[in-house]
Amino acid sequence: MNIFSSAMQMETESQKYYRNLAGQTENKGLKTIFNMLADEEAKHYRIIEEMKTTVPEKISDSSLLPDAAVVFKQMADGKSFDFGDEQIELYQKAQDIETKSRSFYLQKADEVEDDYQKGIFRKLAKEEEKHHFLLQNIIDFVSRPKTWLEDAEWYHLEEY
Repeated sequence: MNIFSSAMQMETESQKYYRNLAGQTENKGLKTIFNMLADEEAKHYRIIEEMKTTVPEKISDSSLLPDAAVVFKQMADGKSFDFGDEQIELYQKAQDIETKSRSFYLQKADEVEDDYQKGIFRKLAKEEEKHHFLLQNIIDFVSRPKTWLEDAEWYHLEEY
């Protein structure tokens, strides 16, 4: 399997995992965030698919983290939280997926000779790192929702 096929398969599996997580949560905010993550993975898929045959357009920075911060603020206004501990394991698995994706892209950036492709793979690695960061915030939130929302440091999602 070539680099592009492997990457596309990885992005497809990530997208499905996030759609599955969205379907498993009753929390509207988390459902929104997981669907946003799935949409990001679908965007990565399209970029890689395009790389197979042509030079893709420049990848713009994702608005995922600022958009997620808005969702978290809306969730804070709701002040009603009921999460099970079993969810944390699912979110940690998602973090593992993001870590593997990031490592894959960094490795491929070192392997390809084309400078533009190197840049694309590095950019995708950075995006996967942001997903991992967001998932850590979700894990922290689910673990301790009231404390997490009261802690002003979560507002740095917008600055990451």
